[in-house]
Amino acid sequence: MINDQSAGKVREDAGRTRRSPCPVACALDIFGDRWSLLVIRDLLLGKTRFKDFIASPEGIPTNILSERLSRLSAAGLVRQVTLAEGARHLGYGLTAKGRALLPVLGAMRDWGLRWEKGTQVMKGLHRPASRGRSPGQLPE
Repeated sequence: MINDQSAGKVREDAGRTRRSPCPVACALDIFGDRWSLLVIRDLLLGKTRFKDFIASPEGIPTNILSERLSRLSAAGLVRQVTLAEGARHLGYGLTAKGRALLPVLGAMRDWGLRWEKGTQVMKGLHRPASRGRSPGQLPE
């Protein structure tokens, strides 16, 4: 990391700017915007294609989706994948670093269900503990 005293920020060797070395701030610098965790949620639900992300109920604009996928890829959370032999288009998948956000999203889901009236679990986001996961875990 390089300390940029003039801007009051810390720059990582890869060129990303971070507000501080605080791990919460660093995490928020990567996925603390309005859309990134929703893209990661969709990847956890098994969505892989650009058009699948666009079809999510939150209605992410295409230009923002492109930018978020690029940012998450640059941060090592998302990678491009070949969907099928001979397919013209690539898809997206989570890396191990991206899959490590599973308990974070599970905790956010549980918090929302408990404290925000009218929320509900999206199809695929709930798997009973009897299948080897605790109630706070999402499918892989």
